[in-house]
Amino acid sequence: METTRQSKISRLLQKELSEIFLAETRKMPGTLVSVSVVRVSPDLSVAKAYLSIFPSEKAAEILESVRNNAKSIRYDLAARVRFQLRKTPELMFFLDDSLDYIENIDSLLNK
Repeated sequence: METTRQSKISRLLQKELSEIFLAETRKMPGTLVSVSVVRVSPDLSVAKAYLSIFPSEKAAEILESVRNNAKSIRYDLAARVRFQLRKTPELMFFLDDSLDYIENIDSLLNK
């Protein structure tokens, strides 16, 4: 069960990460990276961010690039939330494939 503090921090991190990815994806036309959910550990030391990437063909390569640049993303995030948080949690990025799953279910139901 998520505490109130965890949910507030996860919403803050989701908002700020979304803005960071929006600024970065402007450099790559035709791609869209959105942060669907952020889950923060109870001790607030780790944040798991689930990314929804469009087009899904580029998802693996973009996710790998994000994971390789996790330290610089955390640095940018820390600069944005430095007045709200004492320590910025370590970031772990995962692919949110729920949209692909929904499309698959829809196509199976339409058959």
